[in-house]
Amino acid sequence: MKLFPYAHATHPQWGMAANLALAQLRAQMALHGYASSPTLALLYITDHYAAHAKAILDHLSAELPEITDWAGTVGVGIASNNVEYFDEPALAVMLLELPSDQYRVFSGVAPLGLTFEAHTALVHADSQTPDVADLIKELAERTDAGYVFGGLAASRGPAVQFAVAADGTVKGQGNTSGVFHGGLSGVAFGPEVALVSRVTQGCLPIHGAHQITRADRNVVLALDGEPALTVLLRELQVTLDEPREALVAIRNTLAGLTEPASLADATPTVLRTGNFGPDVMVRHIIGLDPARAGVALAEGVTVGMALAFCQRNVHAARADLMRVCAEIREELEPQEQALETATALAASDAEAAPHAARGIAGAIYVSCNGRGGAHFGGDSAELQIIRRALGDVPLVGFFAAGEIARHHLYGYTGVLTVFTGK
Repeated sequence: MKLFPYAHATHPQWGMAANLALAQLRAQMALHGYASSPTLALLYITDHYAAHAKAILDHLSAELPEITDWAGTVGVGIASNNVEYFDEPALAVMLLELPSDQYRVFSGVAPLGLTFEAHTALVHADSQTPDVADLIKELAERTDAGYVFGGLAASRGPAVQFAVAADGTVKGQGNTSGVFHGGLSGVAFGPEVALVSRVTQGCLPIHGAHQITRADRNVVLALDGEPALTVLLRELQVTLDEPREALVAIRNTLAGLTEPASLADATPTVLRTGNFGPDVMVRHIIGLDPARAGVALAEGVTVGMALAFCQRNVHAARADLMRVCAEIREELEPQEQALETATALAASDAEAAPHAARGIAGAIYVSCNGRGGAHFGGDSAELQIIRRALGDVPLVGFFAAGEIARHHLYGYTGVLTVFTGK
């Protein structure tokens, strides 16, 4: 598989940014090792451009007539290789060269049909869609791998999604040009499209996991038979006799939850490495119930779920992101490497040009809009960590209002997915 051409640009005028991106794409398509005949494009824009979404899509698709399919969405920030754009007008594009029978673009008006064998899927969704978490789970169940990835559109304006299929307008679309509001859209991939995907929670458990033994809707009343508030205060080493210190500590604490079904599959809440397992959903603590010694979470809870209190900081975020990058590298690198591969992987950060020998044709990174530079110690630090770990590979993505991986809707996480050359 050849490298996917990609581009990113920022400018107060969307037309200038689009033309800058087009120049980058055309230059790469002329280079050896890059895809020269792509048919699928991923387009991500910041919400500064949301009102111009249709014009942007029309312009890019007219300038790239060979691209028959488009997918993407809006974020308060967007990502590309080694850089992020937050709170500024910007766009990022990646062109994928995949077999036409190995992917399908879908949307609410052009749903994924039964005739296509979906192995995995990239999903973009509107957070205002009723029961969006259930819809994501249902879509995952319709894939062979039971795995979808992506995120919820994040915008201070229209929460737009892009979805254009090769067969053009279908019944029910009317005169739409591929810009949608609400529901789910994205790209389903067939079994021949090889992907490796990992989730980074960016937080570390304070202690081990507990079982919820008593609960009332979103209030955890008992953990391992002990009052939940007592457990929380003990692990934070604070007391309500000093309310100010206790409040500060609790505000910096979250709860990692695991459904009983995942526990039955022997997926631990806290791994031996001290990190959370892939089925953990991190949620905010939104209040305390001193009368019942309970802890209220921003999520409904049930008896039998596992819970581990955790905290986020720069060190934890950087360490966990480096961990998932290392896992991807380990999965892609065989024990015995060809000389070309070893040389490419051994290149220094400054010399790490995109190289097909790395085994990565392109990557998609969806991170939480509450993460970004400051959460990792500086502007674009999050994307710089990925570049140092994976090399100078084609990458686009966005900062979402919720992240999608497996059949879960996460919060405050990062989902890194790479297309491999296998």
